[in-house]
Amino acid sequence: MSQVVRILGVIPARYASSRLPGKPLVDIGGKSMVQRVVEQVRRSSRLADVVVATDDQRIVDHVRGFGGQAVLTSAAHPSGTDRCWEAMEVVGKEKFDGVVNIQGDEPFIEPAQIDELCACLVQPGVSIATLAQVVTSDEDLDDPGEVLITVDSSMNALYFSRAAIPFLRDPGTGARHSRFRYLKHVGLYAYSTEVLEKIVRMPPSSLELAESLEQLRWLENGVAVRVGLTEHPSFCVDTPEDLAQARVRVRKGV
Repeated sequence: MSQVVRILGVIPARYASSRLPGKPLVDIGGKSMVQRVVEQVRRSSRLADVVVATDDQRIVDHVRGFGGQAVLTSAAHPSGTDRCWEAMEVVGKEKFDGVVNIQGDEPFIEPAQIDELCACLVQPGVSIATLAQVVTSDEDLDDPGEVLITVDSSMNALYFSRAAIPFLRDPGTGARHSRFRYLKHVGLYAYSTEVLEKIVRMPPSSLELAESLEQLRWLENGVAVRVGLTEHPSFCVDTPEDLAQARVRVRKGV
């Protein structure tokens, strides 16, 4: 595999959302959600270019209106990974060695977090990278919305799960997270162009269907996933309540 040097940042942005319709275009302190994401991502020192990949012409027009780059992709994509691949094909996959899949609902994403992820991807032998945080609350261990990761001695993922892994056979007393360094997943991915083309052609796997986690498809097919650690917090806007909190953060300048 050739070395990853030029990396494209792709921000998948679907218009439809069951909990927050039109999410990319909602206003947060005078700017849309997607504009805030683009502006934060552009501050990364590691990305050669940034593009929004969407299934809605309204989002394309809006992004181009504030000076961003956007491409119209199929509405039939089952995941952001598939949308990333189509975006790369549209802008020219031969121009880039790798791509970062960036959540389109994180208006406060830290550019340094993207840099950390890219630093993992450019390491020798790495074709997929993602991030994790050390669990600091037992609440994360009991929340199926949080994905836990176990890793090997080289920080390659062994398994992703919505369950608290590993299971503590003898939990003792006190907080469980103090007895083992649990890791929770941060939903950013980076891929080499070569492996991205490979994984989008893989059919869904049994583990993926059981946990509803597409990264298990890659592990089942023998594709290693390098895990980097980050201390930067994540804040996803998924609901009207999250949106209200985001607007408060902007007003307070947080």
